[in-house]
Formats: sequence, structure tokens, C-alpha cells
Amino acid sequence: MAFILDDILLSPIKFTVWLGEKLRDAAYQEMTDESKIHEGLLQLQMRFEMDEISEDEYAKEEGQLMEKLEMIRKMKEEGSG
Repeated sequence: MAFILDDILLSPIKFTVWLGEKLRDAAYQEMTDESKIHEGLLQLQMRFEMDEISEDEYAKEEGQLMEKLEMIRKMKEEGSG
């Protein structure tokens, strides 16, 4: 009987913890998604090849995207190690 009562009383706390873990996992997945960076690099390359941006703009934006990609890879490395 005490176990059932404990489950009833603690279920809101357990649900909150579970929800927090799911939100944390989703945020981490979103933050470490390399595919968005790769897509951005491809779009940047297309814009440059179509003369929509200058070489300086291309270099600047590419540098920013590469920094983000490196940061993501470091986060993944720290998370797994």
C-alpha cells in the first residue's frame, strides 16, 4: 500500500523530471545537428557561384559556419568522452 501511495504522490515529480530530460535531449540534438551547418555551407557556395555575394562576404560567412561546425564537433567529443 505504501508503494502505491508513494507512486501517486511522486508521479508529478517523476513526470517533471522525465519532461526535463526529454527537453534537454531535444535541445542537445538541435544544438549538435551538423546537417544544418552543411546545408548552410552549400547554400553559401551556391550564392557565391551565382554572384549574389562577394568573395569577402563568402569568406566571412564560411568562417562563421566553420566555427559553428567546430564548436558542434567539440561538444560531441566532450559529451562522448
